[in-house]
Parts: sequence; structure tokens; C-alpha cells
Amino acid sequence: MKIVHTLKELRQAFEPVQARVLVPTMGNLHEGHLRLIDTARRHGQQVVASIFVNRLQFAPNEDFDRYPRTLERDCELLAGRGCDLVFAPTEGELYPLPQSYKVHPDPVLANILEAHFRPGFFTGVCTVVMKLLGCVQPDVAVFGQKDYQQWRIIERMVHQFALPTRIVGEPTCRADDGLALSSRNGYLSPPERAQAIELYAQLRAIAQAVQTAPAGRLDMQALEHKATMALQTNGWQVDYITLRRRMDLLPPTPDESILGQSVVLAAARLGATRLIDNLEV
Repeated sequence: MKIVHTLKELRQAFEPVQARVLVPTMGNLHEGHLRLIDTARRHGQQVVASIFVNRLQFAPNEDFDRYPRTLERDCELLAGRGCDLVFAPTEGELYPLPQSYKVHPDPVLANILEAHFRPGFFTGVCTVVMKLLGCVQPDVAVFGQKDYQQWRIIERMVHQFALPTRIVGEPTCRADDGLALSSRNGYLSPPERAQAIELYAQLRAIAQAVQTAPAGRLDMQALEHKATMALQTNGWQVDYITLRRRMDLLPPTPDESILGQSVVLAAARLGATRLIDNLEV
């Protein structure tokens, strides 16, 4: 496996393959990231992982400075999983000038849910992903579905700009007890880690209610309120827990079929750690 830090080195490391696949990451890798590498391997001959903590997607009060940088360990994990090339640029390499040109995603999809709590987040994500796609020029890029709204926004961005990259979503990777794997799980104290599984439990409760409710008898507001109160009682600060259409993340209309077409999404803080999760219904 090659490790490169500059665009010149990156382009020199490209191989004449039928399909190059990109897995963008911010490092501090876990099994969920490595599953993305496994999926990438099935979609192409040269697997490229990028490792870059992107300042543009962090708000001033967020954890940019303390976000774990674990490049040596990350590269060992990637090599063990069959990654071919790691692109780990410095901030000065990827942003040699202040990034005044930015990608502002469709507000219908990008100004809801996460955007209410992380203003500017998706502009930062789309800008760095657009830049990485330009640097790597992959035929396929693999994203985790844990960040469901991000995945959908990237899909739409690539489609609207007619980029020659196919976006593949990888299902959420979970611990044995159901907690969605996340780099930020490392911030949880042992008691918080034990409590963290409750977020997924509430998603499953809503999904089960949707699947078993008689036609026309589903009260989503009541279900969302019940789940919110259950979390708050156990010390969570809930940003949202809501049922949305998969295709555009808007609330389903009362008369439309939602089974097989919907997703329950949630974001909540446990102590100082903000966790997100989702479950398709």
C-alpha cells in the first residue's frame, strides 16, 4: 500500500485500471470504515482512501482541534484490509488558498435536520467531497449510510453536476449491542457507552410501530414525542427523532405508503457527545 501526501504524488500513484474507487474519511478509523474498504474492493481494482480532517465542516464550537488524528494506526488498518493507496494531504496541500469557491447543496435537502444544528456543515462536506472527487477522479465512491442525510446530499450533488462517479452507500456498521460505530463513540464515558444503545432502541421501536400500525392509524407525532421523552428521561438532549421519506427526507404525506420508502433519523447528545443514527423502514 502506498501513502501519499501531495497531489503530485497522488497522480503519479494512479494505476491504469478499469475502475478506481474512493473511500473518503477523516481518519480515526473503526470497523465501519474498514467495511467501506471491503465494499470498495468489490467495485474496482484500485482502492483509494483519503484521510483529511476537513475544517470547513466544523463549526467554531465543535471538536476540530481535538478530533483524533491517528494516521499511523489508520494506515496499518487500511493496509490490513487491502487498501491500495492512502491520500493524506495537509490542510495547506488541499486548501493552498482560502477556499472561497464552495458548493452550496440543494436547500430542500440540506437546510433540514442536521443543518438546523450544524449550520454550514453540508456546504463544508460538499466542498471537500467535490475537491476529493476532482483529485482522485474515481469511478465509484463509497459512503456510509450512518450519515444518511450526507449520503443523500452527495448522491444528488454528483447527479446534478453530471460527475462521472457512481455513489455507493454502505449500510450502517454496528457493535454487537446495536450502537452505530462512530469515531466520536470514543468520547463516551463507560456509563454513557452503556446508555448509548438506547438511541437505536428508540429507532427500532418507531420502526416496529410503523410496520404494525393499521392503515391510516399511525400517529407519527405521538411516536416521535414518546421516543423523545424516553431519551430525555435518561439524560439525553434530543435534537430530533423523526420519520422521513428516504428519497428527499421530507415528511411523508398522510395518504402515501411509507413501508419500504421511509427512514427514521435521530440525533441526540449524551453528555458532551453528539450521536446520530437512522433505520430504514
